Amino acid sequence: MTTADRSFSLRGVAVAAFLPTLLFSIGEGSIIPLIPLVAHDLGASLAIAGFIAAMVMLGELIGDIPSGWLVSRIGERNSMIGASFLTILAVLVCIVAPNPLVLGIGIFVVGIATAVFALARHAFMTSYVPLAYRARALSTLGGIFRAGWFVGPFIAAGLISLTGGTQAVFWVFIACCLGAAAVLLLLPDPDRLFGAPELAAAPDGTVKHAGAEFVAEESHGLFRSIWMHRAVLLRLGTGAGLVGALRASRTVILPLWAVSIGIDAPAIALIIGIAGGLDFALFYASGQIMDRFGRMWTALPSMIGMGLGFLVLAFTHNLPNNVGWFIGVAMFLALANGIGSGLLMTVGADLAPPDNPAPFLGAWRFTGDLGSATAPLAVAAMIAAASLGVASGVMGIVGLIGAALLGRYLPRYAPRRPAAPRPHS
Repeated sequence: MTTADRSFSLRGVAVAAFLPTLLFSIGEGSIIPLIPLVAHDLGASLAIAGFIAAMVMLGELIGDIPSGWLVSRIGERNSMIGASFLTILAVLVCIVAPNPLVLGIGIFVVGIATAVFALARHAFMTSYVPLAYRARALSTLGGIFRAGWFVGPFIAAGLISLTGGTQAVFWVFIACCLGAAAVLLLLPDPDRLFGAPELAAAPDGTVKHAGAEFVAEESHGLFRSIWMHRAVLLRLGTGAGLVGALRASRTVILPLWAVSIGIDAPAIALIIGIAGGLDFALFYASGQIMDRFGRMWTALPSMIGMGLGFLVLAFTHNLPNNVGWFIGVAMFLALANGIGSGLLMTVGADLAPPDNPAPFLGAWRFTGDLGSATAPLAVAAMIAAASLGVASGVMGIVGLIGAALLGRYLPRYAPRRPAAPRPHS
């Protein structure tokens, strides 16, 4: 370990990376559960409300492609600041939206800005956190993101109860983005604060921050990387995509279900906030289980649990105690999702070629995000064609299929103690 490694402290990056992330995720967590309700209030059907809620994930998928290029050009901190101000503009569009279409445009841009912020944040950690501390720093970062999604809905519930409307919640996101941007703008030069960043040579010969170059390599030649690693992506990557699909469907189906059975806005935010707390509580335990027993011991319980949860939910809509069933299933889904915290990042790191991991990790991340973006759109289509119960049931079956794929291919491509990298094509 170098002298820089020995003198480094994770507390040193708390203000620079953890606090802006916490603020941004609190703001996002406050509005995400309420998007279907806001769309419904603007006259959208349940299917259209689901489609609008899906715009966040679609925006993140589209934003994944140019984000690496942007971060490599203007730097990690500038990218996070720019993403914060873009989010503010998008949320203002949502506030003044006269119809569901304009609301959907605003939510889509929020998704794009979220992709830029997340990738810049990851690049910052790669550049300034020494390798000996990096896994702990990224794990803590993931926990802080979940903490924001836990706190945000409680703030939303309180504001809705005080004001009687959902508009104030959007202003919370704006305030959080302003706070994140202010922290980043007032922060001293990171080179003085943390020491010289890790550097890397770009293909054109210029020297850049290692994190910025890493995320640029992830995005550059993305579809060529997908083709090069098509064997593992078609098999295990499909399972990863279904993990993303189940997680994204949960953020859409639960608020829609609550609207459909007549739960009011403060109660929706409160229920989802409590579920977020259960999810947050398990992120560290998930990592411990994966390290001690292997990836399968979180992957299968998580996917089987989410699959069964959606299947049970599908049959509860018209039951006399449908609200009680909804609360119970929401908590169960949170536990199932929480036990799989960090699964996709960990398996991606297991599979990535050690000599050049960035292109594979970009392809792997895109595969998961593709599932996250397409599943909510499929849910909206199923609601339009059939019903919300059918959509929940289908996603439950998808979860069990995902568990089968992970059970089949995780031992092959990502055993607990890989002896050597397996060729991906």
